[in-house]
Amino acid sequence: MTATRPPVALAGGLERGAVVAELDIGGAWLVDPASGRSGPGDVVVRDGIVTAVAWLEGEEAAGIDDRGVIVAPGFIDIHAHLREPGDEDSETVASGLAAAAHGGYTTVCTMANTDPALDEPAVLARIRDAATASGSPVALLAHGAVSAGRAGEQLAALGELADAGVVGFSDDGAPVRPALLRNALAYAGTLGLPILEHAEDPTLTTGAEANEGYVATVLGLRGWPVAGEAAAVSAAIAVLADVVADVPTARLHVTHVSTGAAIERIRAARAAGLPVSCDVTPHHLAMTDEWVAGARRWAWEAVDGDGDRDPWADRALVAPPFDPACRVNPPLRRPTDAAACRAALRDGLAIAIATDHAPHHEVKKAVEFGLAATGIDGLETALGVTLAMVDAGELTLARAIEALTVGPASFLGLRLGRRVGLLEGEPADLVVFDRRASWRVDGDSLASRSRNTPLLGRELPGVVLATIAGGRLAYAAPDEG
Repeated sequence: MTATRPPVALAGGLERGAVVAELDIGGAWLVDPASGRSGPGDVVVRDGIVTAVAWLEGEEAAGIDDRGVIVAPGFIDIHAHLREPGDEDSETVASGLAAAAHGGYTTVCTMANTDPALDEPAVLARIRDAATASGSPVALLAHGAVSAGRAGEQLAALGELADAGVVGFSDDGAPVRPALLRNALAYAGTLGLPILEHAEDPTLTTGAEANEGYVATVLGLRGWPVAGEAAAVSAAIAVLADVVADVPTARLHVTHVSTGAAIERIRAARAAGLPVSCDVTPHHLAMTDEWVAGARRWAWEAVDGDGDRDPWADRALVAPPFDPACRVNPPLRRPTDAAACRAALRDGLAIAIATDHAPHHEVKKAVEFGLAATGIDGLETALGVTLAMVDAGELTLARAIEALTVGPASFLGLRLGRRVGLLEGEPADLVVFDRRASWRVDGDSLASRSRNTPLLGRELPGVVLATIAGGRLAYAAPDEG
């Protein structure tokens, strides 16, 4: 059998959300990080169930390599903002899940910084109702707030939220004070759930607009020092070390780590046996602070042999400066920090690629750089950015898929509700993408309500052909002929 695009044929004959009655994917490159196996193979789906996974050898495998059609477990995002309730002009649950499906995701965890904050079960029920009404088969999980109203004053109803089914707790967008963090880690630990910490020391970052350094200085922007993240990580780890003496089940997860200094502190804590983990975002892996100045080269292209770079050399500045889509929290960092993030991903310290999908309506971004809302859309571009790293030799394809699937699955544990892998006899939870093909990021190609990305106009590798979630069709690429 030769590599084909069978899922595309479903676009005209199978509605989104319908059970995939019959699908044969022949001669593709299978990546199954759960078993540690990759290679040529066939996948058969009947009535939403994976009925056969056949690994090909010899003549049957001739001509099939990892540069063509890839079949992998559906991606899992442990950190995304879907804005509903409270900011539906930026994103709704329905549009966010459509964006997820377009990006190859079959499970998305939404954060608690909604309005009202997800600090009680009633808000979680509203979000779940919106997911059901969307008709999307993409699974929506949620993190509850650490503090009531995310105000940082007192704990939210953690026990009630856990009973309602949240998968973790986070005040993302705001750090948790050490005294409150101690109580949160202890209480969440008894519930078997992690605390996802946004590592930021406000005494060092208040008013900051961009990473402290050469680019911010030249552009006249107020700098955000590396110490603003590293100090917060150190403080959180110190609290964790104190808590685990009494509550061994306490777990700390540092989300969207962006600096080499913070990574080294997490590495040391892990070596000391503390239950701390972290994730990294596509933009902190692949973009740098020079993008604020108008550069659009990838982070690995910006570092020379000495670890330095000049964004004004080699015609690197190809876009206008101060693009508000480049304003994120934490900020885009130096190439050496991006390299440290990629190293942490390669060696497994960073357990997951988490998008930190942060959609915003244009009115919140089309303002002066320092006043723009922070965040980048990520659900639909994460695969393309990750494959760009793979194409550059910065990451293997197998490790990339692992960081998008079994890594985040291990973080969620039993709360995920399913096993991850190319598993016979299980509901199909798959993404099929063509690594040879590329697509242009523009308004017409995005399912999200937001267009909040500096990647607009760029060609990205990897076209998602089909996303199948729980045996149901979540996305199929338009039929080209």
